[in-house]
Amino acid sequence: MTTYLMLLTQVLSIFGFACYAASLTLIQTEWQLSNFQSGFLASSFFIGYVLVVPFATTLTDRIDTRQIYLAGGLLASIGLFGMGYFSSDFHNAWFFLMLHGAGISATYMPGLKIISDRVTIGEITRHISFYTAFFGIGNALSYYVSGILIAQYGWRAAFLITSIGPALAGILAWLGTQRLAGEKSFFEIKFDLKDAFPLLRWKKVLETKEALGYMLGYTAHSLELFASRAWLVAFFVYAATIANPENSFPLTATVIATLINLIGVPASIIGNEMALRIGRHRWVYWVMIGSAISGISLGASLHAHWSIILILAFIHSIFIMADSATLTAGLVISVPQDIKGAAMGLHSVMGFSGGLLGPAIFGATLDISRAMGHDGWMAAYASIVVWGLIFVFYTQFSLWKVQRKS
Repeated sequence: MTTYLMLLTQVLSIFGFACYAASLTLIQTEWQLSNFQSGFLASSFFIGYVLVVPFATTLTDRIDTRQIYLAGGLLASIGLFGMGYFSSDFHNAWFFLMLHGAGISATYMPGLKIISDRVTIGEITRHISFYTAFFGIGNALSYYVSGILIAQYGWRAAFLITSIGPALAGILAWLGTQRLAGEKSFFEIKFDLKDAFPLLRWKKVLETKEALGYMLGYTAHSLELFASRAWLVAFFVYAATIANPENSFPLTATVIATLINLIGVPASIIGNEMALRIGRHRWVYWVMIGSAISGISLGASLHAHWSIILILAFIHSIFIMADSATLTAGLVISVPQDIKGAAMGLHSVMGFSGGLLGPAIFGATLDISRAMGHDGWMAAYASIVVWGLIFVFYTQFSLWKVQRKS
C-alpha cells in the first residue's frame, strides 16, 4: 500500500516540473533571452536541488522522513507560485525555479527512502523501478497539463495552477504513511554542518566501488535526460516552423512531449528487468551507446519527414530511460543500510549536478553553432550524449586495466 501511495505522490510532486520546458519558447521571446539564458533557467531548478538534497537525504537517516517530504512539497509549491506570480525577468525567475528544485529534492529521494524502509517482502528493486518510472508519468502529465493551461490561460496561470501538486503530495505522504518506531521528530535533534555535508559518510559511500560506478553513470544519464526534456518542446516547435505544409506535425509540441515521456515509463521498468537477467553493467553500457546514436540521429533529422523525427524521438526517449531504474536500484542495494540515506543524497548530488549542467550546455551549444551559421540541433544533442559514451569508455578501460594486472 505504501508503494502505491508514493507512486501517486511522485506524480503530484512533479506536477509543475515541465511547466518551464513547455513555456520556454514563450518566455524566451517575451523576455528576449539567449539560448544560454533559457537553458540556464532550466538549470536553475537543479541548482536548488543540488544545494538542498545532501541535507534532505542525510536527514532521512536521522528523523521522520515524512516531515522532510512534507516540507519539500510545500517549498516546491512556493517556487512554482512565485514563478507564476512574481517573476518579471531572467534575474528573479531563476530564484523561484531554484526554490522549486530545492523543494523537489526533499521529495524525490526521501520518497524512495519511505518505500525502501517500509517494504520488507518481494524484490525491492522492482518497487524502486516503478517509483523511478513514475517520474516519467508525472513528467508527461506535467507537459500535457501545462500545454493546455498555457494555451488557454497563459504561462503564468500554468505555474500558479500546477503549484497545487507538490503541496498536495506532501500532505498525502504525511497523512497516508505511518511513522516508524525509533524515528525522531525534526525538533528532537540538533543540526550541524555535517548534516548538510556528511563528508565521512560520503567517503564510506565512495569507497564502495560498485556504488561509485552507479553514481557516475547516473550523472551522465541525468545530464542527457534533463537537457533533452528541457529542450524537447522547443525542438519540436522549431521543427514545425521549418516544415513545409505537407510535412506538418499532426500533434502539438507539448502533446508530443507528453507521449515521449510516457514511453519512458515501461522503458524504465522493462530496463530493470533486462538488467536483472543479463547483468546491470552490460545493460547500462549498451543502453548508453544506443542513447548516443539515437540522440545524434534525432538532432540531425530536422528536415526529414515528421514520422521519422517522431520515431527517432521515441527511440531516444526509450534509450534514455532504459537504464534509469537500473542505476538507482543498483546504488540502493550496493550500500549498507546505515549509510543508505547519505548514499542516496550523494547519488542525487552527482546525478542532478549533471542535470544542472545539461540544459545550459545544450543552450550554449545552440548559440555557438548558430553563430557559425548552423541550426545547431545536432551539435546540441551531441553535446549531451557524449558524456554517456565517456562513462562507458572510462569504465571499460578501468576494467581492462584491472584484468591486465590480474
